[in-house]
Amino acid sequence: MAGAAQGAADFMELPPEDMDVVGAETVAVVSAGDTLADVARRYNLGHEEIRIANPDVEFWLPGEGTRVKIPSRFVLPRAARAGLVLNLPEMRLYVFRYAFNAESPGMVITHPVSIGRMDWATPLGTTRITARVKNPSWTPPESIRREHAEDGDILPTVVPPGPDNPLGQHALKLALPGYLLHGTNRPYGVGMRVTHGCIRLYPEDIEALFDSVEVGTPVEFVNQPVKVGWGREGLFMEVHPLLEEDDRDSQDLKILAMELLESTAGDLAAYISEDEIMRVIDERNGRPILLMKKFEG
Repeated sequence: MAGAAQGAADFMELPPEDMDVVGAETVAVVSAGDTLADVARRYNLGHEEIRIANPDVEFWLPGEGTRVKIPSRFVLPRAARAGLVLNLPEMRLYVFRYAFNAESPGMVITHPVSIGRMDWATPLGTTRITARVKNPSWTPPESIRREHAEDGDILPTVVPPGPDNPLGQHALKLALPGYLLHGTNRPYGVGMRVTHGCIRLYPEDIEALFDSVEVGTPVEFVNQPVKVGWGREGLFMEVHPLLEEDDRDSQDLKILAMELLESTAGDLAAYISEDEIMRVIDERNGRPILLMKKFEG
């Protein structure tokens, strides 16, 4: 795969407060030698989201000419449209930009991320950026050094900047001690639960974020496996696989979905089939699904 990710600079116009859907789906054609991981990075997608959007496509050998869904339409999380918002089950970061003037809309850009494994879960809540570090050194905590040592991998006390540094070339420190947003020297892992709690981005994405984010920027971590919102075409619902530690089942998600639909669409939610709601929940393919077309007044 050549070049930076195609989606790394795709700013999208922030919709009005009563609208929640941004972006548009498209289809890519696999080139010779490409894996789905290659296609994912090219379109600024993560490992898991391109996999669940294309369950019938072989991940490592999709084949030249294979048509691949690019799930690049998103329902915005229910959170303040300011700073950075990370939806953990979606493994996706939303970056909100203010309007330059009264005539200009705000903007949003979104990046795939890796989050903490179940035994090193990324925490929920609100924090902020406290520092920007270029070419960071990595000082692995004793717990991580011990874990690696059990597998026969002896980590140094400090890993200097360079190609062997798992933080990559850019890091943003958070007010949560020990947690960072950072790059990686293993980009194929972006979009999976593979970290010790930190937030990992593609190198080109963290570089763009590093150059634009300010110290003090708010960061919010949310757990929203079900998102509902209005787009230009109508009412959409987007469902993602639950985090492993989330003990809710399909019926719990159905109740949550119906509450979100009622709060978003009011009485119109009664016209949505429960069977259709359950179909979207059971598929959990991470793509916004149109449940109701917008009525023309």
